[in-house]
Amino acid sequence: MARRLVASGHEVHIITSDRSSTFTRRWYRTNEHGIQVHWLPVPYKNAMPYPDRIRAFLRYAVNAGLYAGQFEADLVFATSTPLTIALPAIYLAKRRNIPMVFEVRDLWPEIPIAVGAIKGPLILPAQWLERIAYRNSANIIALSPGMKDGIVRTGYVSGRVHVIPNSADIDMFAVPEAEGISFRKKYDWLQERPLAVYAGTLGRINGVEYLVKLAKKVQFIDPNIRFLVVGNGREKQKVMTLAKKLKVFEKIFFMIPSLPKKEMPKILSAANLAISLFINLPEMWANSANKFFDGLASGTAIAINYHGWQAKLLRETGAGIILDSMNIDLAASQLTAFIRNAQKLKDAGKAARRLATEQFSRDILAKRLEKILSATVSAAKN
Repeated sequence: MARRLVASGHEVHIITSDRSSTFTRRWYRTNEHGIQVHWLPVPYKNAMPYPDRIRAFLRYAVNAGLYAGQFEADLVFATSTPLTIALPAIYLAKRRNIPMVFEVRDLWPEIPIAVGAIKGPLILPAQWLERIAYRNSANIIALSPGMKDGIVRTGYVSGRVHVIPNSADIDMFAVPEAEGISFRKKYDWLQERPLAVYAGTLGRINGVEYLVKLAKKVQFIDPNIRFLVVGNGREKQKVMTLAKKLKVFEKIFFMIPSLPKKEMPKILSAANLAISLFINLPEMWANSANKFFDGLASGTAIAINYHGWQAKLLRETGAGIILDSMNIDLAASQLTAFIRNAQKLKDAGKAARRLATEQFSRDILAKRLEKILSATVSAAKN
């Protein structure tokens, strides 16, 4: 999005964190495609305990606020999670008397409260921070209709909440078929077999153990189908241990570590199904999962195990399948029948690409974002 803003003639500075840097603990600056990126090394991993993660969020918020105070700008755009991202943004907006636009990428603190990450005496401060973030925003970007509803429930004006979901990077994922074939040929366990891919974080809310249990059931129906998990996270060892216990690991169920996003197009080109998962938690139904949009961009049929707006999209367009989240036997039958139906896969892949092109193209959504940001600046000046 920032690259496209630069291409449209805007000056863009990104203040962010380097989660893995070991060579410095101080701010440093790089130029990325014309974007001035300011990095603060703050160690952070999905596998960290929640208290350590909160401390990392707060350390970043304090330091980013102090650092951001040096900048002159027309607008500050804060993208969250976590909610603490709003703190340095509000400070800069107040100091420079400029408007703030807040992007809500997850409904915090609703989701952490639902999964028990925030509880007891921490709930009220978290809810207070949510209200402060919204109250200080001239406009809000929500990544889904459900997120918009959640924001409006807090009392924020509906007309100032704009839905811009995650985007489909069509050019990135439009790779030659030969790249997918090449990936398949690298692995003896894959070759020409049907392949379902989960590419993303292995965190608590993702519930990737579901896929292990699904693979076990599918093994009895069609042992030639392959499941591949690409990623790391707090639950990785737990997922691997369960796969070994159920005797599906490196038989029907395979795992490889996280890869740079530039490597994902060839993997999705090789896949028959791109899978997105969550634990059975209605609060997650409003989520806007990156992996879902990567699947659309690659023209790959999608499989999910949750309801909400993404499930509605799949039902309306035929771009994929909604697997039963509670009945694994039923889900195994659903997946097997779908992945073995060549015509359904082909039609779903076409529908996925059509959705990517017509509704979720990065170019289309970047223009929409630019329009909102520019209108916010104009309104503030008038």
